[in-house]
Amino acid sequence: SLCYSTEAEEFVFFHSNYSVMLPNLGSRRFQPALLDLSSVEDHNTQYFNFVELPAAALKFMPKPVFVPDVALIVNRFNPDNLMHVFHDDLLPIFYTMQQFPDLDLESRLFFMEGWGEGLHFELYKLLSNKQPLLREQLKTLGRLLCFTKSYVGLSKLTTWYQYGFVQPQGPKANLLVSGNEIRQFAKFMMEKLNVSLEGTPQEEYIIVFSRTINRLILNEAELILALAQEFQMKTITVSLEDHPFSDIVRLISNASMLMSMHGAQLVMSLFLPRGATVVELFPYAINPEHYTPYKTLSTLPGMDLQYIAWQNTEKQNTVTYADRPWDQGGIAHLDKTEQDRIMKSTEVPRHLCCRNPEWLFRIYQDTKINIASLIQVIRQTVKSKPGPKRQKWASGLYPGKVRDAKCQASVQGTAEAKLSVSWQIPWNLKYLKVREVKYEVWIQEQGENTYMPYILSHQNHTFSDNIKPFKNYLVWIRCIFNKNLLGPFADVLLCST
Repeated sequence: SLCYSTEAEEFVFFHSNYSVMLPNLGSRRFQPALLDLSSVEDHNTQYFNFVELPAAALKFMPKPVFVPDVALIVNRFNPDNLMHVFHDDLLPIFYTMQQFPDLDLESRLFFMEGWGEGLHFELYKLLSNKQPLLREQLKTLGRLLCFTKSYVGLSKLTTWYQYGFVQPQGPKANLLVSGNEIRQFAKFMMEKLNVSLEGTPQEEYIIVFSRTINRLILNEAELILALAQEFQMKTITVSLEDHPFSDIVRLISNASMLMSMHGAQLVMSLFLPRGATVVELFPYAINPEHYTPYKTLSTLPGMDLQYIAWQNTEKQNTVTYADRPWDQGGIAHLDKTEQDRIMKSTEVPRHLCCRNPEWLFRIYQDTKINIASLIQVIRQTVKSKPGPKRQKWASGLYPGKVRDAKCQASVQGTAEAKLSVSWQIPWNLKYLKVREVKYEVWIQEQGENTYMPYILSHQNHTFSDNIKPFKNYLVWIRCIFNKNLLGPFADVLLCST
């Protein structure tokens, strides 16, 4: 049984003759650890392991207190930062709970990283009917807690971004999540927050996220007026400091556009309706291509959001704070030559997380937005009014294999031949509403290394280019929906002329 000693602050596994441990890793579980307690891949502060004791040792230990609830034991990664709260904790907890039927709303979350509740604890409480427990609170329950049933660690399937601990930050190499899963989670959170999906709002509007402490927009009032005039839409500001969280979610869930300086609050774009636009503003010397957590989220297949990045390229429109503490972007602690180099630099070089002084100096600047340049950038993507779109077709569904493929050859004399190929539509196409259907055909002469690819609109075609008499040809056919949803190839056809 898995227990936790609040004195030793260690997990303990008690072995009896009936214990089973699969996979049985032996000492390999220390290389470097058995698993990650958080959803962040292989971070050395997030490892889980346990010490082992024979069950007989319980005779000499404090009487165990049994936890009656099914437990999910995890680490939160950074509970004070909203991006980390959603990306590293809430989404992974939600989908880990979906994977195991007994991790239902009556199960209990145990947060073992050692933080206090943090700024967003109310959000974690939405995932279960039972109050989550922090490591510090476990001491009040007893010296040895034993779990009747527990799950340890988090699914990493829904994370889309790596923060730059090993290589510079960027999208995860192998994304396993789509907008569909993000939107299902958003729907659950909105229900828990009592935010109703009211269909189309009375009037369309733009939201500007206002930051109140740092990374400010210095001409915010002017910006709001300009957006309202340009798009003929109401434009409102919200801030995490001044508005209840559920009110912000309600507003975002019906907005046509969400605009914000780069920052954690932009993770809330996951509540935007389909067809809305995300505009991310970057301070001077910060290359938008190097910092893409919100671009990656917005452009996941099935999120159906338009993403636009704007960067301040004018040094006179930035206000820097060299004398602040280092963690707020100050550089006064650096030697003079390094300070001068940073002040003169026009782009922060790619870097690892998390204390690069040049990155911190630039990301905590305040910015006066060049409004004409910003509107020009938005207009390149948003031609008419931005706004929510109804889904017209089943997006993201792939074609099956084409069926009953056949080929027929005809030879004209010794030099010319023709190959007629036909097939039936994929079985699932007759049940789908698809905007555009094409077929890709590959033809390869047997024994040759190259093939000829064709894109066709119909279910039959006669090929004569490069077709020779008395040869064998291999033919592959697949269906394509809407230009980019590629179905599987049907079994190869062998055709002889």
